[in-house]
Amino acid sequence: MIDKPIHIIGGGLAGSEAAWQAAQAGVPVILHEMRPVRGTEAHRTDGLAELVCSNSFRSDDAETNAVGVLHAEMRLARSLIMRAGDANQVPAGGALAVDRDGFSDAVTKAIEDHPLITIAREEVTGLPPEDWDQAIIATGPLTAPALAEAIATQTDEKALAFFDAIAPIVHFDSIDLDTCWFQSRYDKVGPGGTGKDYINCPMDKAQYEAFIQALIQGEKTEFKEWEGTPYFDGCLPIEVMAERGPETLRHGPMKPMGLTNAHQPDEKPYAVVQLRQDNALGTLYNMVGFQTKLKYGEQARIFRMIPGLENAEFARLGGLHRNTYINSPALLDPTLQLKSRPGLRFAGQITGCEGYVESAAIGLLAGRFAAAARLGQAAPPPPLTTAFGALLGHITGGHILSDDEPGKRSFQPMNINFGLFPPVEVEKPEGKRFRGKEKSVARKRALSARALADCRQWLGGEFSAAAE
Repeated sequence: MIDKPIHIIGGGLAGSEAAWQAAQAGVPVILHEMRPVRGTEAHRTDGLAELVCSNSFRSDDAETNAVGVLHAEMRLARSLIMRAGDANQVPAGGALAVDRDGFSDAVTKAIEDHPLITIAREEVTGLPPEDWDQAIIATGPLTAPALAEAIATQTDEKALAFFDAIAPIVHFDSIDLDTCWFQSRYDKVGPGGTGKDYINCPMDKAQYEAFIQALIQGEKTEFKEWEGTPYFDGCLPIEVMAERGPETLRHGPMKPMGLTNAHQPDEKPYAVVQLRQDNALGTLYNMVGFQTKLKYGEQARIFRMIPGLENAEFARLGGLHRNTYINSPALLDPTLQLKSRPGLRFAGQITGCEGYVESAAIGLLAGRFAAAARLGQAAPPPPLTTAFGALLGHITGGHILSDDEPGKRSFQPMNINFGLFPPVEVEKPEGKRFRGKEKSVARKRALSARALADCRQWLGGEFSAAAE
């Protein structure tokens, strides 16, 4: 039975990580990826683990940020996604951002070179056949219609959906650095960075107000057949945020705090647009937080209103696509196994997690669970006190049903955050009182320390000093 492969459908971050984890456990894997036989609305290559939206894995701070804790736990578990990310990082302040092509190439090569993994370039149009007794569906938010319909039929559930948007990418040499300047917020130095990792475009009040008006009035792409599908709050189009109030963007992606205009240090900008390096060569920069559903012509016109981007040339304009996910708390058990069909697991964004790292983390867990089942070993889920366990707990049962509408599903996509972790007691320093945000920071540090300690215990002897 050990020679019988685990079948994994989908070669994104979750599927690639699941394949790697299972193969590293000594179990053969067949990874089914439909590209290039069939493309999607968002992908542009046939590489594994292609990043279709941002190139950022977000904060790498493992002391006071939940996603940084998840990074650390994945490194302890010898994650392929984190290994490739670390090897292809580009400067991004306190975040871990990667060269998207180098990252995908590294993951693809590792999977292709693994002796226990076979890549099958083909579309799987239905549920795995019964003789695929251990299988993982990791087809992501752009699951092909035929497979999505088969999943809906098997689960007797209507697929939920939300819109996800993509930010534009600008050629570096078209940015006016006589207007813009390099600086990370609060000069924070991150992985591979210098504290000057973002390009900042300043706006005064009049420029900001005109920009907001243009965003609201700009012509947008409409999807009438998807009417009623909600946006995911973590990836709202910039113009939708603008419609929520004129100050929304100044307190979101365009906040000026922690930044000083190098050209006019005595004049504080009213708002700032940040661009982050997108590739290792430094020739491309993406507009941070500028996901959009504006039509292409409108994007070029409106974004060139930003000081420093008047002559911007775009390597890619923004876009909008539909994401789908299943009602995981009702359908999956604590090992991500479909309750109605033992041996069939789901992983990644289709389970209702959001974000590259979260998707890969759930793939990591699914691969380990499937490998353990194939080897006849016990596979205890990670403790709820870990980032792994907190995220898994949300997916497999951490939602609350609406009291007003009995039976209505309230499960929504979510990034990892400290609100998913069990509380921890924080003792104040002897003879002192917490001031300002000291208690919040102390709580986060306590949650992080507990999570990493419990993760090490859960992994047992697997991790090494090098993995940390």
